[in-house]
Amino acid sequence: MKEYKSVCPYDCPDACGLILTVDDNKVTKVRGNKEHAFTRGILCPKMAHYERVIHSPKRLMTPLRRIGKKGIGPDQFTPISWDEALERIVENFNHTINTYGSESILRYSYAGTMGAVNSPAADYFFRCIGATSQDRGICSPAKQAAFKSVYGDTVAIKPQEAQHSDLIILWSLNATATDVHILHDVNVAKRNGAFVWIIDTHKTYTYDQGTHHVYVKPGSDGALALGMIHIIHRDGLEDTTFIQAYVQGYDELVRDVLPTFTPEYVSSICGVPVEIIEELAHAYAKAKAPFIRLGSGVSRYGNGAMSCRCINALPAVVGAWQHLGGGLLSSSSSSQYFNKSFMQQPNTPTPSKRMMPMILLGDLLTNPKALLEHGLEDTSGGVPVHSLYIFSSNPAITAPNQNLVRQGLMRNDLFTVVHERFFTDTCAYADIILPATSSAESDDIFNSYGHYTIAASYQAIPPVGESKSNWQVISELAQRMGLDDSFFAMTERELIEHMVRNSSKLSQDEQDAILRGDLVEVALPDNYKMDFKTPSGKIEILNPRESIPLITYTEPYGDDEPFWLIIGNDIRILDSSFCELEFDDSELMKLRLHPDDAALYNINNSDAVEIYNNRGAVRIKVYLDDTVQRGTLVTLGVWWQSQSSDAKVGINAVTASRPTDEAWGSTFYDVQVNIRKV
Repeated sequence: MKEYKSVCPYDCPDACGLILTVDDNKVTKVRGNKEHAFTRGILCPKMAHYERVIHSPKRLMTPLRRIGKKGIGPDQFTPISWDEALERIVENFNHTINTYGSESILRYSYAGTMGAVNSPAADYFFRCIGATSQDRGICSPAKQAAFKSVYGDTVAIKPQEAQHSDLIILWSLNATATDVHILHDVNVAKRNGAFVWIIDTHKTYTYDQGTHHVYVKPGSDGALALGMIHIIHRDGLEDTTFIQAYVQGYDELVRDVLPTFTPEYVSSICGVPVEIIEELAHAYAKAKAPFIRLGSGVSRYGNGAMSCRCINALPAVVGAWQHLGGGLLSSSSSSQYFNKSFMQQPNTPTPSKRMMPMILLGDLLTNPKALLEHGLEDTSGGVPVHSLYIFSSNPAITAPNQNLVRQGLMRNDLFTVVHERFFTDTCAYADIILPATSSAESDDIFNSYGHYTIAASYQAIPPVGESKSNWQVISELAQRMGLDDSFFAMTERELIEHMVRNSSKLSQDEQDAILRGDLVEVALPDNYKMDFKTPSGKIEILNPRESIPLITYTEPYGDDEPFWLIIGNDIRILDSSFCELEFDDSELMKLRLHPDDAALYNINNSDAVEIYNNRGAVRIKVYLDDTVQRGTLVTLGVWWQSQSSDAKVGINAVTASRPTDEAWGSTFYDVQVNIRKV
């Protein structure tokens, strides 16, 4: 029996430190690493039994080739060797390049693993062969763009500073399900007398952590932030000394925007009572060190970037940044501390080809001119995609506008490869399926977008079955495609060492510790919170480089339907990851509806209903819940088709492939539907 240090590989800001117990080449136990500066030995329910995922009987064990129809299931496939699988892929890629042009090949991947080696493993390879590239912006690029708009490259605040705050706002953050370790710091602050305000669209798992709760209408968060600033200015509670020294655009905001956003007007937009808006604004402004932890949900609307810009302005108005425990955490800046760009080979010239935003997968698969029609550059002139390589993602269930995505995946002239650990919904549309390793079966290095700890995670067990890591497969494909580049001959360990040793921000001791497999919380510069790295050197609530320079309120898209659909987080899964596990609940996909709304549609508790709009319809069982806001519907999780109430489609049948106002992010939450009894 032996123990190995490891890291949770999933798309979560916490990137937990793990200890894997291995016996006879099997992981028998997983526990948290108490040496981790942020996760402190605690695991979320999803990872507490990671060994069940690693050694699940549902793991794919060998490459598979489709011999039947697309979109059906595992019985349409037969096992083949790795040699045959790779040869078929290379043969198809070469045929596609010679017949249609290299842009007819598309790679689609996201964050099935967050490792700095295996997440971007295919980027440079597909650039080398001239394929259509992919803008990995499906999660929260609008939130990131908003922080950069206001704060530039300023180093983000450490999450542990929340311990020193006397007022914490968890804004659009269901921390219990998506950022559980911040709650340790929240509770330390609470024990010291801090108040915790939770701002969200519905009652979440995190409800009990709050001392105050504010429920906003979907997409209205920016208006609430401006209403708070209106009150803070009206009552003389802003920090004028800080503003004069460090804020650009406050006078313009006071003159041109704030007069409109009275508490009464804001209440009409966001549905929050005037007295609650007043109480929130005063509590925030009078706190000595207010701390906002901003989640990603608020950014997944058509106005997501602007809403986040407005929220980002709050700590500037009250001067929170100058106090220990004060500020705002959107995402951490840990990715800059080792040479992650090495995986992109940025100094190697490659052909300039078209790039597809992730949200447009269905659009491009069904319409070759989709990028041009969306005003995006397409050097190919609009050639169809004929070869699709998917890994670390399950777009048949997780991508927006699901019916359009599946229509594209069903094309008989589309050759699709899926590299996966389990037979997901996307695998049903593949021509070739390749078995993938878990994080325990390969080497990688991880940073976090929620804290500042970096750690390598080395292989603890042999690959399960015939599985291979993302990097191993890409290296073999590069060799078979005749790419004579020493980069593809490097091992995962060599890549890790290169990224760490070629960092200008890690000390020699930090480099050595990381490569030993130790957890390293990187040291941040002195006074980093007050070093505003913008062109003006100030916090830019007026950014002249933006299409709308001054922060204001803009509206979400909406769909001209009576109900906002809120797709929240189920604590048992992460997007569609962990759906391979067995759950006691026979009904995993549920809909919550306010009793008064139900009465208008003659809907009773436990009725089967259909929610629908012009993109699709989903059948689901409804449960009445008086904590749900009138005019909203709430469902949790993105479940596999086999686990859905409707065996034909998942919840993304009704979501849209419309972009956020900046950065081509997803608008999963900017969706309205109607409802009818089945």
